[in-house]
Amino acid sequence: MIKNKTIGVVVPAYNEGRLIEKVLDTMPDFVDTIIVVNDGSVDGTKEKILEKLQGDARIILYDHLKNKGLGQSLIDGYEKAIELKLDVTAVMAGDAQMDPSDLHDVVIPVVQGETDYVKGSRLLVQGVQEKMPRYRFIGNNILTLLTKFATGYWHVVDPQCGYTAISYQAISNIPIKTMIKGYGYNAHILYMLNMQNFRVKDVKVKPVYGEEVSKIKLGKYIRNVSVLLLKLFFSRIFKKNMLIDFNPLALFYLLSFICLPLALGFLIRMLVIYFSTFLMPSTTLILFVFTALMGVQSLFFAMWMDMEDNRRLRS
Repeated sequence: MIKNKTIGVVVPAYNEGRLIEKVLDTMPDFVDTIIVVNDGSVDGTKEKILEKLQGDARIILYDHLKNKGLGQSLIDGYEKAIELKLDVTAVMAGDAQMDPSDLHDVVIPVVQGETDYVKGSRLLVQGVQEKMPRYRFIGNNILTLLTKFATGYWHVVDPQCGYTAISYQAISNIPIKTMIKGYGYNAHILYMLNMQNFRVKDVKVKPVYGEEVSKIKLGKYIRNVSVLLLKLFFSRIFKKNMLIDFNPLALFYLLSFICLPLALGFLIRMLVIYFSTFLMPSTTLILFVFTALMGVQSLFFAMWMDMEDNRRLRS
């Protein structure tokens, strides 16, 4: 407990037999409840959790008989936190990738009412390029940009970091049961928070890489998350900026999505004609310049208006 606020931690674990004991042993004393979700592990993870449960009354085990995915593990953990009415609920993975010494910094902005949701960010740490595997660093930066479009939280970085904390008010007012079951849940929960106008804050957390073995298949992950981000973007713009409360930024986005593909088509046609005849088609050139300028300008206007509209959700 911190400042009379109860603190809970959801620990999703799938085949973390080598590391789950370390995660539970290093859990800070101010944590009141540890909700461990064993997601159908077959490597002895459950047995080690049960062993720790005997000596730590804070631990609650939620057991999946078969693997249901990280998203479902978090949904079950969050629902238990709602049932217990925990003031603040954090998430720490069962693979010891999240430094327990950072937990106080992650939960304190929510405890003090500064924000509704805290998201850890490893990219804010100086020298992170040397600590984080290069493919993860590049991938995180690309997904950060795409997530800004999808969720409307233009100030957040490192959206793939799962070290988070959320207030009881926020978690009990978003449709957490509908959260995506697999990877990509990070962006989905940000989307749900934005639709309800909850505030989000980034907090610097240390990147930890060592004993854990990543279970993510990179190609499949990038493909699935990219499709999800695209869906979330169009859903947010249509529902929030056209149906719920109309904002012209939706029309600027629409105009850019019409003009830019047209510009690409005119560019391709212009190049085909030029390399076939060595003559520049003036009409096609004019159409290309017009649609390209209109598309780029509309996109920048839409982004600027989107940023301004969501500035109030920045803590």
